[in-house]
Amino acid sequence: MTPPQRNPEDRPVAALLAPDIVALLVESPADIAAETEEIHPADLADVADALDRDQLQKFLAALGASRAADVLEYMDEEVRTEFLEGITPRQAAELVTQMTPDDRADALEEIDEEHVEEILSEIPKEARQETERLLSYEPDTAGGLMTTEFVSVSADATVEKTLELVRAVARSGRKEAMYAIYTTDENGRVVGVISLRELLAAPTGAKIGDMAWSEVQSVRSSADREEVATVIADYDLVAVPVVSESGHMLGVITVDDVIDAIQEEQTEDVQKFGGMEALDEPYMQIGLVAMIKKRAGWLSVLLISEMLTTTAMQHFDIELQKVAVLALFVPLVMSSGGNSGSQATSLVTRAMALQEIELKDWWRVAARELPSGLSLGAILGVIGVIRISVWQQMKVHYPSFPVGYDYNLCRIPATSGACPAAQIIPHSWMLVALTVGLSLVGIVTFGSLAGSMLPFVLRRLGFDPASASAPFVATLVDVTGLSIYFLVALIVLHGTLL
Repeated sequence: MTPPQRNPEDRPVAALLAPDIVALLVESPADIAAETEEIHPADLADVADALDRDQLQKFLAALGASRAADVLEYMDEEVRTEFLEGITPRQAAELVTQMTPDDRADALEEIDEEHVEEILSEIPKEARQETERLLSYEPDTAGGLMTTEFVSVSADATVEKTLELVRAVARSGRKEAMYAIYTTDENGRVVGVISLRELLAAPTGAKIGDMAWSEVQSVRSSADREEVATVIADYDLVAVPVVSESGHMLGVITVDDVIDAIQEEQTEDVQKFGGMEALDEPYMQIGLVAMIKKRAGWLSVLLISEMLTTTAMQHFDIELQKVAVLALFVPLVMSSGGNSGSQATSLVTRAMALQEIELKDWWRVAARELPSGLSLGAILGVIGVIRISVWQQMKVHYPSFPVGYDYNLCRIPATSGACPAAQIIPHSWMLVALTVGLSLVGIVTFGSLAGSMLPFVLRRLGFDPASASAPFVATLVDVTGLSIYFLVALIVLHGTLL
């Protein structure tokens, strides 16, 4: 379980306990274990994070190996890594051996590879083999999330025998194994599951296989953490078994680890939506150079992409010179298209993450986004037309109106001053309003379609759909939006200056 990153302000218990614990370290370190016995390891971890290196080593030593291991599981990842690398391999091995298998693997995964080998060499053989097996899985897979502590019995075992086994496991302190009991056939494959509550209520003398549920929801060791989270959420589980290709049980993923995985996944997606690579470390801990590397690549790509916008404006430079009023609405139409595209991308990417839609559903999504885009474009188009109309009328009836622009078109380009009354095209401001309104309909519709289809394209190419970040979609729609805007202007304003 990866400990959550918390601000010092969010640690009121640590702020209260730290002074007393520091005083005990000086005056009576032997009393620390008894004085902190009733305090949750997460609160003690907050205290440990605030101690300096020497104090931390004394504090954990005073707690004892088993209690110290519980505290290590909740400590800040960077502090824990620095601590384990700073003590001897034998001391580190004594502590991590007491940790649950999955948390032990998580802790060692962050340590320098050379230190890991030294620590593993000091760990008892069985625990070492178990840890090496867990470390062999990718961290973001079911194998990387699972713990090997679970209770499984033969389907022929009696309720009494199973209860004896559960009691023995409970006395050993293996807490994560107590959510459910899994039954296996003669070949060791998982065939059933029964909750601890159901086991306690089972009649005396009954076979566990007759009481267990035969429909066991499980995942393969290679399953992505998103798939694991979906299975647990869909079936309201507190634990899900991890099985091999042959159906043999490898471990169990508990709900607390899934919550941590979901948090990490959502953090990565949010960072990608912002137009950058996902950070490997918490924001306040990642180095400046690493931060720049994560952000500079996408910013460079977006800058180069935005150069296409400049190219599009240069292509229509003559039209802009003839009808300067068109330039006023370039930011409006560009931002509307980018915003609609970003909305569609966010909706589709999240729906993919929740497995609400699959690749084959692209046409259904397009069929929904087309009328949505048209409707949204029409709404924005009406707002744009109203805005131009109101401002035009204000300028007509109140010439001193301080805010606004004369949207009437002139038959000849006016190099300076106002257009001669004889050269003003009657009601030409309506043509400008119509141009903006129709452009918004087309641009928002295109933005919605493009934004909704981009995640499908990325997934088809093997990329994470979250890479379809809002800035990327906005840049894509900017270029096409300008082209749509000026093409509509050429059609609507044909016969004036264009």
